[in-house]
Amino acid sequence: MTNQTDPRVLILAPGDNVAIAKSDIPAGTALQVMGLRVVLKEKVLTGHKFAFKRVAKGEKVVKYGAPIGVATQDIVPGDPMHLHNIASDYIPTYTLDEGHQFIQEH
Repeated sequence: MTNQTDPRVLILAPGDNVAIAKSDIPAGTALQVMGLRVVLKEKVLTGHKFAFKRVAKGEKVVKYGAPIGVATQDIVPGDPMHLHNIASDYIPTYTLDEGHQFIQEH
């Protein structure tokens, strides 16, 4: 794997599994990230993150060389990454239950 990366994407550490959009990037866009071809599943806004490697449920999510959370489900390259599929290591993560009450995830 080479470190060839599209200029619209920010990767700061070789162990990252998260890429950061430096500009808005439309859904369906194919990018090179660390030498890997990634097709975005959804539009990614400036500053938002997406997976460029597979991240298994329970695996650490690494951004800028530091773990930032744990995958709450399997994540595939091109998936957006946010609180819907990551439990933060720094702030409580909440979701709505079926009765529309917030519950804290661990």
